[in-house]
Amino acid sequence: MRNDERFEIERAFDLLPHVVGCSWAAIWFRMKKNKRPTRKEFREKTIEYFKTIEPIFLSYPKGQEFEAIQEYINYRVDEEIKKIEDGLNKEVEKRYDRYVDYG
Repeated sequence: MRNDERFEIERAFDLLPHVVGCSWAAIWFRMKKNKRPTRKEFREKTIEYFKTIEPIFLSYPKGQEFEAIQEYINYRVDEEIKKIEDGLNKEVEKRYDRYVDYG
């Protein structure tokens, strides 16, 4: 698969973990009146909400035509979850810091 064929998916995965995962996690903690979740709690909740959009990750038809992009999507989902778990997604870490500082 050429890089240009997956460009839009790459951009989506640059944003989805923190835009969807962190935004929903922050609201969840705010509604629970928890202004100081641990980093681990925030990461876990971010992953939980990120996983809720799984149907979109599986939305391309099955078949050879979409096989390569689907493999890439599956790879990126796993990679993004691992980065969040390990504290390596800088945007998620920034969102956590901002939430704890300004909740």
